[in-house]
Amino acid sequence: MIRKTALQIGAVASFGLIVWSGYVVVSHVKQMQKIAALTLQSSVIQAEISSVEKDLTDMEAGQRGYLLTNNPSYLQPYTEATSRIAADFANLRASLANRGDHERSLASQVESLANSNQLEMERSIRLRQQGYRRRAFKLVDSNEGMSNARKHLSSLSFTESSRIANIETDRNAGLRQVLKETIIANLALLALVACLFVLVRYHGRVLEQEAAQSVQQLASQDSQLARFMSVLSSEARSKTSAIEANIRLLLQEYGGFLPRHAHKCAEQIREASAQLEQLRQDLVGDSCSSNDEKPTYQAVA
Repeated sequence: MIRKTALQIGAVASFGLIVWSGYVVVSHVKQMQKIAALTLQSSVIQAEISSVEKDLTDMEAGQRGYLLTNNPSYLQPYTEATSRIAADFANLRASLANRGDHERSLASQVESLANSNQLEMERSIRLRQQGYRRRAFKLVDSNEGMSNARKHLSSLSFTESSRIANIETDRNAGLRQVLKETIIANLALLALVACLFVLVRYHGRVLEQEAAQSVQQLASQDSQLARFMSVLSSEARSKTSAIEANIRLLLQEYGGFLPRHAHKCAEQIREASAQLEQLRQDLVGDSCSSNDEKPTYQAVA
């Protein structure tokens, strides 16, 4: 009983450890999915910051190239950047919707500085187109908006980089934790399975011993039963033999004095004795026939 209870408890504990391992794995997968989503979001923001920086760089490069050369072909990067910068700022604002007030404020400041700087660029380009080269360069030298916009973008990019670093730290910590829990669960499961294996083998040996004892007991009981049946058979055989001998003697000695009814009763007793002997032989498996040749006695009329 104790062994069966121990086996049942061990099986339940093994199932519990397997469930725990599965839970740890599923929780880790969900955590990794969450971290991957956060990492992807930060990567998208970094890409959009880079797009805005590229727009500002292209605008500045196109402006200065045209101011230096007075060649309209140098305005192509400026024109392309001004056509896409509004959409890039809109994407950046949408991505920062779930971020803190500080990051959204930095993005707003960058957009404001970029708009005012764009107006200054357009003014300098018009001055250069009108032939006021010196005044155009002087206007460029006095404009610090682009530098401030880049500083804010750098601060915003650094914030997102720090966030990604924190996410990576959390991910590595989670990996170490799930690895630790998985190792502990597997070791515990291995130890429990080993204990169950030993217990099952011990239980099997005990069952074999009990089965052997049961076989010995059955053999002893069979032997006792066989002796009892032998004694009973011998006793029954002696009784039936005595009955048959008495009936035979009765018919031989007093058959002529007995009425017909008494003869019939004697024959019935002898037949019952023969049937009882046949039944005894069937029970004990006697191979000898009980129907030996016996003399037939006729009643004396």
